[in-house]
Amino acid sequence: MPLEQPPLSLYVHLPWCVRKCPYCDFNSHEHSDPPEQAYLDALLEDLDAEVQAAQGRRVETVFFGGGTPSLLSGHFYQALLTELRARLEFAPDVEITLEANPGTLEQGRFAAFREAGINRLSMGVQSFHPEHLQALGRIHGPDEARRAVAAAREAGFDDFNLDLMHGLPGQTPAQARADLDAAIALEPAHISWYELTIEPNTAFYSAPPERPDEDRLADIEDTGLARLADAGYGRYEISAFAREGRPCRHNLNYWRFGDYLALGAGAHGKITFPQEDRILRYGKTRQPEHYLKAVGSRTRGRRDLAREERPLEFVLNALRLVDGVHTGLLEAHTGVGAETLREPLSELREEGLLCAHNDRLACTQLGLTHLNEVLARF
Repeated sequence: MPLEQPPLSLYVHLPWCVRKCPYCDFNSHEHSDPPEQAYLDALLEDLDAEVQAAQGRRVETVFFGGGTPSLLSGHFYQALLTELRARLEFAPDVEITLEANPGTLEQGRFAAFREAGINRLSMGVQSFHPEHLQALGRIHGPDEARRAVAAAREAGFDDFNLDLMHGLPGQTPAQARADLDAAIALEPAHISWYELTIEPNTAFYSAPPERPDEDRLADIEDTGLARLADAGYGRYEISAFAREGRPCRHNLNYWRFGDYLALGAGAHGKITFPQEDRILRYGKTRQPEHYLKAVGSRTRGRRDLAREERPLEFVLNALRLVDGVHTGLLEAHTGVGAETLREPLSELREEGLLCAHNDRLACTQLGLTHLNEVLARF
């Protein structure tokens, strides 16, 4: 069956942080004063080498991730977005998200971001308890988080996400509920609420902290999910909750196997070429100093997905969505029919982990609870 071209997004990676958090396995590097002009020049050189991959499509969403993108100035984003718009067509309702750390937001910076054209924020709050923020290595306190939200609203941002973790070192269920209540009281459009995981190549992996046991984690999750639902936040992805009509469109494109151009040190991209029946994955040079000094292409690790790989890669993303996806989307975005997954799909349906509808791929509530087990079956 023919391969269709999915929507196009743009991801830009800003690799610097004031301080590396002990749980973070992202491509981030400590630097309190990033070289803005040099990085802007490198990003635009990178884009000029990649722009043809857009194939004339308009960009539906842009995401500035990190690292700590809010370390860089509004002037940097004004210049970057001006150049991006000169090279790429943006949709009239393009969603442009910036990740922000409340500890890096001096007075007036939000207004500069808004003036640059950024229309959505994702703020890494993680907790409202000082002792938990300290254990996580965060550089802000609870009051700074609340002030950051107030400043964002004053600057005109009504679409923002709060990142919140649970299962923290020494955290009780009552403390986890209090964190959620504090986040809900700030009335964000979106809340990302996820369990702390210990990843390789992190400080926590080398020296694991003591975390709540399985019973406490289950209690935290059950009561937290109920609290979010009662407050009007619909769960649309395993760890994403939004007011009606306010999901993160950029992440939805990832989970639906959409395309995304990648710019910046360590960024990863995916591009579909329908005429060639080809889906390309690629990455960029990881070390910021190498990215800045690169001569020629900054792209590394180009790899075409084999046809037999595509359905697996599709479901690994799509099954994170609470409502799942129509099987027709699998066929359109991979060029391969759902029959290639008949055996694991059948088994998971029989075990009550997947919904029984033939035209839809979605986990049941039990399947969402055991998502890692479901994904492992593929």
